[in-house]
Amino acid sequence: HKPVGLVCSHDSGEGPRVYDLLPERWLKRNPKVTTVGRLDKDTSGLLLLTDQGELVQRLTSPKSHLDKVYLASLNREPPAGAPEAFAHGLELWDEGRLLKTLPASLRPLGGNRVEVTLREGKYHQVRRMFAALGMQVLTLERIRFGEWSLGELAPGTWRALPLP
Repeated sequence: HKPVGLVCSHDSGEGPRVYDLLPERWLKRNPKVTTVGRLDKDTSGLLLLTDQGELVQRLTSPKSHLDKVYLASLNREPPAGAPEAFAHGLELWDEGRLLKTLPASLRPLGGNRVEVTLREGKYHQVRRMFAALGMQVLTLERIRFGEWSLGELAPGTWRALPLP
């Protein structure tokens, strides 16, 4: 369970790292333990780590289309048309070109809280999708990645999982 404030980089110059939470023996593995995808510094939640390069490729491949589920709190309640906009895909600028996201699911949870399900993982995608609708994400937590759920795992702790 990645807490807010940690980076998913191996470079210690970028700040506190998720790898600093792992047992020392894991940091000495060859091949190196790496994250399956990333969560930005301001996002918490489920983060998979492995030393299996083939598994990383399989789980992060655009062809995999694994669901990634997030809970978000926004600066205001989403407008009535937001779920439909997410379902059709939104246009986002990416490195100077306009790209359309794959359809996503937006489920209002009441007030300014929502659940978002994506099948892709573009750079800061959830935050950028809400920004395209004029909203700001205040908190963001990934609670599911494919078949794995965060459950009751406390921030900053980890558990071993069976390989898929």
